[in-house]
Amino acid sequence: METMAQRGADVLVSGLKAAGVTRIFTLSGNHIMEVFDALVGSGIELVHTRHEAAAVHMADAYARLTGQVGVAMVTGGQGHANATAALCSALAGEVPVLLLSGHAPLADIGNGAFQELPQAALAAPVSKAAWAAQTAAGLAQDVARAFGIALGGRPGPVHLSLPTDVLEAKVEAAPVPQNGAFARSAMPLGAESALLVAQAVAAAARPLLIAPPALCTPAGQVAMAALEASSGLPVVAMQSPRGLADPSLGAFPEVLAEADLVVLIGKPMDFTLKFGRSPATAAGCRWIVLEPEGALVARAQRLVEDRLVFAAVADAAASIAALASVMRPVAAQSGWADRVRQAVAWRPAEWAALAGAPAGPIRSATLGHAVNAAVAAHGATFVCDGGEIGQWGMAMVRAGTRIVNGVAGAIGVGIPFAIGARAAKPQPTLALMGDGSFGFHMAELDTAARHDLPFVAVVGNDSRWNAEHQIQVRDYGANRAHGCELAPGTRYDLIATALGGHGETVEQAQDLAPALDRAFASGKPAVVNVVLDGQPAPTLRR
Repeated sequence: METMAQRGADVLVSGLKAAGVTRIFTLSGNHIMEVFDALVGSGIELVHTRHEAAAVHMADAYARLTGQVGVAMVTGGQGHANATAALCSALAGEVPVLLLSGHAPLADIGNGAFQELPQAALAAPVSKAAWAAQTAAGLAQDVARAFGIALGGRPGPVHLSLPTDVLEAKVEAAPVPQNGAFARSAMPLGAESALLVAQAVAAAARPLLIAPPALCTPAGQVAMAALEASSGLPVVAMQSPRGLADPSLGAFPEVLAEADLVVLIGKPMDFTLKFGRSPATAAGCRWIVLEPEGALVARAQRLVEDRLVFAAVADAAASIAALASVMRPVAAQSGWADRVRQAVAWRPAEWAALAGAPAGPIRSATLGHAVNAAVAAHGATFVCDGGEIGQWGMAMVRAGTRIVNGVAGAIGVGIPFAIGARAAKPQPTLALMGDGSFGFHMAELDTAARHDLPFVAVVGNDSRWNAEHQIQVRDYGANRAHGCELAPGTRYDLIATALGGHGETVEQAQDLAPALDRAFASGKPAVVNVVLDGQPAPTLRR
């Protein structure tokens, strides 16, 4: 019986299907048209975007909420370069993403091929691994390798370039890995190590358990709750670029400064923890590091020296499960555990008065209250983006499912994150962002409309890049604040209506709730443009 030859693009699609991929976020281009053709009838949906970086951000959000590898596909050259910038957020956010990029043909590399770039080298610094496919027959295996790397250890993005001659080449047979080839390769925390950690925590008077961005997912929340139940101690997750100044952590820095033992469960020792230095932590505070990367164990040893009392190479998910199986509540720690919970939950009492603010300019806290109420009323996924307005959202919005811009600190992700979230979970979604953030990817409202992925974008419009404006005012003086202005009175809501969505502008506090309800009820991509008296980000000190 004659075997029908396949193109490399067909082998790639077989590998993606075997990996369980059902959706790819993409922007078309010359180098990947062979893959577009191979996807016809495959059952894999294409979400066709307006910018390559947005495609990666959508895949990022999709991965966070599904636990699967989010797949983005773009063309080569400039398309790849655009997409690579978005890998920074996925890497810092510890999110498994696969970026597939078209590529100049291997046969012409070095000859000045169309859009020839060293693409793997470009992506390497912002991904766990990056390479170009070499054979058509090996493309499905390349996918399996990429999935294993993206999911294993500390999750993160992987890049695979797709040379056009590899996609077009014909092969008679190509292996397609199945089942376990695409699974997470766990680095477990051994039973003896788990017991040692449990004993050290039980012996401490004021222990803290800190989790990484990789566990700020629906599955991670379940795992952290299991450890809290077994240990009696709160597990504090950190995922903000503001580190200990993250307003969603309330007065957490106060209890960190009192802790006598800190256990990092996959959380890197870095700037977000002030590098473990005093006075952020007590001079005698001891550390335990459970870390998937040996190099970061060594870094922690260098930073805290002999205060590192135990370390093991293990991934966060495996470590938290192992600890949950052996840790038990210690009665003497119950008061401390309550203090930690109260510190994280603390917010200034005066904020409550702003919930029903009278008519007049809308302040950041007033908007935060309204968004919090709308998220709760509609059972919405909450996406938080932006500089100062993003910090108010982090502080004030309590949502069961939330996605933030992450440790990389890059703004402008709100709209594509919301689309990716909506694709992952078909439930109401609200994205809060500033007017600066909105401008990055506002054309993706068209993507949301075309693919029937509605969400509500709430734009805090203070007519400036407020985070940088506040730095200027604070560090150099108000008379030297310049270059951070945006045009006043811009009607961002009209962009939504022009692209097939719903939009309206709000200038009075009492009009916020009805406007948000109308936006959800529209069933369309919606923009609520809130004219805002922008405030500095909240600094929570008791």
